[in-house]
Amino acid sequence: MKTLPGMDVSRFGEIPARLLLRRPDVRAAAWQVAAQSAQIGIAEADVYPAISLFGGIGWATNTLSGTPDTTTLSLGPHLAWNIFDHGRVANNVRVQDARLQQLIESYQDRLLQAAREIDDAAIGVVKTREQEAVLAQSVEASERALALASKLYQEGYTDFQRVLDAQRAMFSQAERRLVNQGNHVSAVISLYKALGGGWQPTPVEQVVAQPVRETMQERSDWGDLLTAPLPTNADEPPSTSRTSRHE
Repeated sequence: MKTLPGMDVSRFGEIPARLLLRRPDVRAAAWQVAAQSAQIGIAEADVYPAISLFGGIGWATNTLSGTPDTTTLSLGPHLAWNIFDHGRVANNVRVQDARLQQLIESYQDRLLQAAREIDDAAIGVVKTREQEAVLAQSVEASERALALASKLYQEGYTDFQRVLDAQRAMFSQAERRLVNQGNHVSAVISLYKALGGGWQPTPVEQVVAQPVRETMQERSDWGDLLTAPLPTNADEPPSTSRTSRHE
């Protein structure tokens, strides 16, 4: 994983960073950081002069006899430099850099929230599994107590109230066990979701419907951009090093 400026991945414990990058919200935050990082490079480009070539060609004629047609060709360089707006350009760079830092903080916060969700879900799975063993023994004990109370009632050593109490206790323990089993399943699902499991790449057909693509093709020449498959090598967030902005 390529780390972002000012981010310490080690504080996330033993959670593999690549698992966090499977989450759509984390990847979206990473791409927002990369997009804003590029904005700094665009703002810094205004500090330097820009040279471009301008040219034109023209052809003129008229209906007068004996008048030749004329063809003109012009070509020349053009230099643009905001040398007198250096303060405004520098402030724009600072603004873009402040926005980048804001998005980096938001990205780190999103990672911390994802790690917290994974930790909470994992603890839920462990605790409900531990409770399952205890509740299973409790249900077995309540069943034995009910069998004993029923035997005593049949032998005439006790009244039916003890049987009713034993049944009530058994049903209560069985209900607690069922609730715990449901909580265990929910915790497993939460852990699977927190780890980014189950997210499948969306094909182009689902991102842009076929009728919409046909309409867009009729308006403009999109080439194969609307039919080519989406990139699949997006497992890592984009790098935001300052050198990459000028490449």
